[in-house]
Amino acid sequence: MSRSRRFLDACESSRGDGIHHIDQRGDGGTSCLDHEISQLTNIRSNPHNGMRQLLPRKARGPVSPVKMLAAREGNYTGRGRFSSSDCCHLLNRYLPTNGPSVVDQMRSCAYVSQFSADGSLFVAGFQESHIRIYNVDQGWKIHKDIRAKSLRWTITDTSLSPDQRFLVYSSISPIVHIVDVGSGMKQSVANVTEIHEGLEFSSLTDDYDDYTFGIFSVKFSTDGRELVAGSSDNSIYVYDLEARRLSLQIPAHTSDVNAVCFADETGHLIYSGSDDSLCKVWDRRCFGTRGQAAGILIGHLEGITSIDTRGDGRYLISNGKDQAIKLWDIRKMSSNINYSPRPRSYDWDYRWMDYPEHVRNKRNPHDLSLATYKGHSVLRTLIRCYFSPAHSTGQKFIYTGSSDSSVYIYDVVSGAQVAKLDYHQEPVRDCNWHPYYPMLVSSAWDGIIANWEFPGPGTSPLPVKPRGRRWRRF
Repeated sequence: MSRSRRFLDACESSRGDGIHHIDQRGDGGTSCLDHEISQLTNIRSNPHNGMRQLLPRKARGPVSPVKMLAAREGNYTGRGRFSSSDCCHLLNRYLPTNGPSVVDQMRSCAYVSQFSADGSLFVAGFQESHIRIYNVDQGWKIHKDIRAKSLRWTITDTSLSPDQRFLVYSSISPIVHIVDVGSGMKQSVANVTEIHEGLEFSSLTDDYDDYTFGIFSVKFSTDGRELVAGSSDNSIYVYDLEARRLSLQIPAHTSDVNAVCFADETGHLIYSGSDDSLCKVWDRRCFGTRGQAAGILIGHLEGITSIDTRGDGRYLISNGKDQAIKLWDIRKMSSNINYSPRPRSYDWDYRWMDYPEHVRNKRNPHDLSLATYKGHSVLRTLIRCYFSPAHSTGQKFIYTGSSDSSVYIYDVVSGAQVAKLDYHQEPVRDCNWHPYYPMLVSSAWDGIIANWEFPGPGTSPLPVKPRGRRWRRF
């Protein structure tokens, strides 16, 4: 049994009341939004009402750990133990903001951070054809050191299979490679020490020097039988791993598809985000007859760099080049699938220009989002955002990397910025929260993989001076 699972077993099972939502708007003001997601978030992260019996009647806010322990000993809930919402309420007081400690440093930009589903493994992908898998339970010992071949520009994404047996990685090409993580080989050099099988997402790959498109995002389905990918040819691809062939290609957007994911464990719904500034929802159950999106989510003013699902088939978040994260409920999506965003009236490229001040507080008049979270910056690369883990936080927070070299954590319900993690010297493209521990790992273009924890030393070490590197921008 892994250390992660033993930690989870100490925090078992049940749920606990509602509140209104604060919507952080781009005009600098706030407006109250009473929505179901705020109630669901509080049910998952608030203590049982019996726990509050030790507090004065008018007292609100977090219940202290000491009083919660006293209430458990007095069996105020009638269960004799903490419920999962009680555990989340306790752990939400101890955010992973201390440190960090340096897990690793490479000579090239770090692009990907990803914990496995049980938190025992961690995957880091770097620009110079390098992927490392660390064993978290064994003190971040390197579990597998992977060197990719035939890589174009950088590793754009990686995904671990749910059973942690296989890893797929993508690049600026229509071929996704798959590696056997469970093999006994620690050093995995593509097609030298191990075969990295190429899964072709295009039939036009006879000339390997003339690839037609690249893949920016790739994800396993919950059952591990399929892959979904978003590409630079404006399309979404679904690959059947058992049949070893493409099962679906969707001409989904009018620009690069930077982010895709399955909405929930059924695999019926797919979310996509594109440089055309739209998120779209695709229902595979009716796709054969309609061949169109089930709906679109309008609100971003610029392209979308990242999306993350809450896992319930209803809610998702998206990170946009308009310097904002948006929260969506797909039950509010538009059926106007032919909607076309109005072209911008100014010249701007996020890769090397600051976001124009005169549009920073502008809002889309057709905005369908539930909430907008601002403070971080989305420049130079496809910055990623996520919901915090369900098991340890009740998905109470949203967190994101930032091009100002920091990690930002926002409260889902209030919209407030609850933490800013400063350490890196270059953009933080990706970061990932451990599914069970108060631990967060950030990866940045300075080549550093940094581990933030609670508890921790409380002070940040001096940044390691980067070794000589050829900086590339993508």
